Amino acid sequence: MGTHDPGAGQYCPISRTLDVVGERWTLLIVRDMIVGATRFSDLARGLPGLSRTLLAKRLRHLERHGVLERHGQHYVLTAAGRALEPLVFGLAEWGARYQFGDPEPEELDAQLLVWWMHTRVDTSGLPGERHVLHLRFADDARRFWILVDHGVPSVCMSDPGFPVDVTISSDVSSLYAVWLGRVPLPVALRAGSVLVEGPTTVTRRLDEVLRLSPVAPFVAAMA
Repeated sequence: MGTHDPGAGQYCPISRTLDVVGERWTLLIVRDMIVGATRFSDLARGLPGLSRTLLAKRLRHLERHGVLERHGQHYVLTAAGRALEPLVFGLAEWGARYQFGDPEPEELDAQLLVWWMHTRVDTSGLPGERHVLHLRFADDARRFWILVDHGVPSVCMSDPGFPVDVTISSDVSSLYAVWLGRVPLPVALRAGSVLVEGPTTVTRRLDEVLRLSPVAPFVAAMA
């Protein structure tokens, strides 16, 4: 196990834990690794407010304390790191219950939302090996495409040049609300805050293709 820094200087397991994961951004790095991020570039894209220099520092800190290991270009949680999952999702449940109100304007980032969404896309139930989801926001001039090629998803900010299976149109806040579980997709569709265009073979299965955030069950329970 990793070495111990004095930190708060208290001989208490809570204090020791906070010495390791209590600094800003650290648990968000662990959060993203729990849901599948392993490359430095993917962690950086999922945490746009975190400088790459500080990200590298935090990763070294977690490695030194036995929370993760580096294998070539990949960072992998150790058993100790994976054991943080109940803590991370416990914080999600607490936050959904006591702190999760309406979003602040600075929290609404269309590019980050699409990045998060692409990690949860599952097109395995659709025919074919390549699928494209086009996302259009009424309040952000940028356009985004999620390309899934042989099961591997990626985000494109220019047209990848393949046929689009479904187009999703919304404002940023409304799509956040759906993806985080605050508003069920059928409710958003009926209200017109989210629009989908495409063949019914895809649109009727959109809730299977576009799986919600891992914290959505906690948020939905409080809605």
